[in-house]
Amino acid sequence: MSLAVGAVSSSKNMGFDENEEGGEKSTMQTMPANQEANHDEGERISRQKSETSAYTTEEEDDEGSKLELGPQYTLKEQLEKDKDDESLRRWKEQLLGSVDLNNVGETLDPDVKILSLSIVSPGRSDIVLPIPGDGNPTGLWFTLKEGSKYHLKFSFQVSNNIVSGLKYTNTVWKSGLKVDSAKEMIGTFSPQLEPYSHVMPEETTPSGIFARGSYSAKSKFLDDDDKCYLEINYKFDIRKEWGAT
Repeated sequence: MSLAVGAVSSSKNMGFDENEEGGEKSTMQTMPANQEANHDEGERISRQKSETSAYTTEEEDDEGSKLELGPQYTLKEQLEKDKDDESLRRWKEQLLGSVDLNNVGETLDPDVKILSLSIVSPGRSDIVLPIPGDGNPTGLWFTLKEGSKYHLKFSFQVSNNIVSGLKYTNTVWKSGLKVDSAKEMIGTFSPQLEPYSHVMPEETTPSGIFARGSYSAKSKFLDDDDKCYLEINYKFDIRKEWGAT
């Protein structure tokens, strides 16, 4: 399940749909096309964690098991690094695009602002989710129809510096028990004035009497440094019909 329900993307694990065929579904999304081809080279200009730590559980994160990361660089410093490496230089130029280094080149920390969140389902209007300043929507945030297909769509803006390894995590509880935990890599992005947009893979809500009911969830947008740009604690329902828009 993406923002909507961690449990929704893995209904078989909850025993909601006994007729659903087996098989695990990967929630990993590739990086944007203009960045994927030279990803190996790009690792040299960003601070990276080891592969074994890239997907730690939320419990491990809470316990504070962090890795020591290398030094961080401003955009200007990153452009100066390895400037004699032609392929790496081209990759940097492609990643940075038309960034105005006079405005952002001296800033170490990137900033990511989530501008919008929507649930998109075929044949109906998008459910636009308001994002409170404190990240805690009051009351029921949305209602999903059981057995329905949907995508989570969001837009975000990056400023100050390159954000490396932006990812989305989601944990869902029902009746106080954790029923799902998911993590999806979004990618690495350079600062720009125009917002980025991203659409999560299609999900299907579970169906049946045990699937219907109320859920609580926590979603986060983080980077490779585990810097959290938005944390949302919310409640939602799965019902026989869609909730009112």
